[in-house]
Amino acid sequence: MRISVYCSSSPSIDQKYIDLAYDLGQAIAARGWELVWGGGKVSMMGAVARGARDGGAKTWGVIPESLLSLEFGDENATEMFVTPDMRSRKAKLEELSDAFIALPGSLGTLEELFEIWVGRYLNFHSKPVVVLDPFEVYQPLQVALDHLAALEFMKPGQREKALWTTEIERALSACIA
Repeated sequence: MRISVYCSSSPSIDQKYIDLAYDLGQAIAARGWELVWGGGKVSMMGAVARGARDGGAKTWGVIPESLLSLEFGDENATEMFVTPDMRSRKAKLEELSDAFIALPGSLGTLEELFEIWVGRYLNFHSKPVVVLDPFEVYQPLQVALDHLAALEFMKPGQREKALWTTEIERALSACIA
């Protein structure tokens, strides 16, 4: 099984987030699974890949050519797919993956999460979508989503297409649901 992880590449975040990513990579490897990720070697992106590889997992990176040329790419990936742009990157991530886990991140992480979540809701795919948030980074986002649901902007069942959890093992178990 291949798990796609969306997460931050910010170099200025607290170490606890980087440790979370590493631990998730280790847990993916412990199950005998493989990692698919954005191909970066910094911050949480690098940590999840290092964790997976340190546990013996294969890592499949997908990175736009413009980021690779900035020496952002992880040269230790089992295989690195280089795409012309972000749109083709997201398509390749989806193609290679059996499930998706979003860790804390910023606009890019949220954009990837929302796109894959909407795709699940619209039945473009049936792969599990999980948000792993043990530090409640996305708690204000959950409030906003509840607000949208209360105003009936979100359709019934839409929110349930993504599982939110604070536990790595629960996140991974949801990937086989």
